[in-house]
Amino acid sequence: MSTGNSRNGAGPAEPNLMRRVANASMAGSLLEWYDFYLYGFAAALVFAPLFFPETDPLLGTLASFGTFAVGFIARPVGGIIFGHFGDRIGRKAMLVITLVIMGLASVAIGLLPTYEQIGMAAPILLILMRILQGIGLGGEWGGAVLMVVEYSPENKQGWWGSVIQLGACLGQALATGLLFGFSFFLSNEAFMSWGWRVPFLLSGVLLVVGLFIRLKILETPSFRNAQAKKEVARFPLALVFRRNWRSLLACFGVYLGAITVPFFLQGVYLTSYGTNTLGLDRNGVLLGVAALHATLYCAVTLLGGRMADRIGPLRVIRTGMLTLIPASVLGVLVLGPSIPQLIASIVIFAIPLWWAWGALPAYFARSFPTNVRYSGISLSAQAATIGGGFVPIVLTLAVAKLNSVWPLAMVGGGCALIGLMLLLLAPRHPGGGAGDGTTTAKPLADDDTVQAGRRD
Repeated sequence: MSTGNSRNGAGPAEPNLMRRVANASMAGSLLEWYDFYLYGFAAALVFAPLFFPETDPLLGTLASFGTFAVGFIARPVGGIIFGHFGDRIGRKAMLVITLVIMGLASVAIGLLPTYEQIGMAAPILLILMRILQGIGLGGEWGGAVLMVVEYSPENKQGWWGSVIQLGACLGQALATGLLFGFSFFLSNEAFMSWGWRVPFLLSGVLLVVGLFIRLKILETPSFRNAQAKKEVARFPLALVFRRNWRSLLACFGVYLGAITVPFFLQGVYLTSYGTNTLGLDRNGVLLGVAALHATLYCAVTLLGGRMADRIGPLRVIRTGMLTLIPASVLGVLVLGPSIPQLIASIVIFAIPLWWAWGALPAYFARSFPTNVRYSGISLSAQAATIGGGFVPIVLTLAVAKLNSVWPLAMVGGGCALIGLMLLLLAPRHPGGGAGDGTTTAKPLADDDTVQAGRRD
């Protein structure tokens, strides 16, 4: 079953409506990714001395990254919970709930007292807020993707899907840009005391704006059509495991090898490595990372979505993972003790990632039928992020132990190879080509569905 509206009994959305839907989804997505990435950069730059001050620098960094990884463990929980209700109740309601969870958790982080003020309660509260962030993002991404792709004309799913993916680029650019601004204009004492808190508190403003925009859109045509046909799954996750397990594993491999591992390798670990290990200027690193996300990565993401409509999302994603293997070696070779060398390494690791990122919504949405789609894409993606969340910890330990940066190539290239192998499991649509990336939805049995609105 495709996500194209014409296949789901609803005509393609008019251009003005598509722009409103895309803007609403991206506004919320920007907040979600902004909050999640802001924590990552704060973990790399300020959390160790503020919340784990009684450890040596290496252990403090590991402890800080540990709280960062907790959010990734929580993401599959959010994917399961909101995927279930997103397939049972609808996409829009879940998007509103996850947005509120994420925004309030981030504001709370900006208000947390430090270890010096309340002792061990400080890191414990930090971890709890990180868990809420993980649950919120775990349920949000899948819904935001579906809100756009299920409205899109069939021949534009790649393009409109890549537009929603800009929330990740712009969210990270905004997070790093704000951290750079406060780090540049404030003294180190002021930045460590209160400057880092302001970007977290600004999440409250983004939350209000995102809710205002997101509440104006309607439920997707695909889900409304499933309700009308009484094809709402009783237990969507069970149905995914029973009938779509190959797609589940393939999408897991794609997200692991093409997205989450390379992202946190270059976006979080290398930021920490450049500032903490190489001793590079924090402001210069943050400015470079913010500029890349606001310009180059946005362009590559949109190009990936555009090409998904031309050659198929599967081909785009496969190309990205194949390219990442030699790119991982090249990224290590150019890495050196200067900001230009660090930025060059980050770009080399990042280009294949953002290329695949643009095609991801179209590929994932086509991999599952409408009645289990939210659960399928949420669980596969968010389960893969557990691996990404531990990348900074693994690399911090490996690089320190081996006194070499070659573990970056082994982790980046190795996970891309694993993703390519799992991608071989992906079923193909009988009428589609190798780059189609669609799957066949089996007819629903009576015991798999419930009447729309009926309680179990």
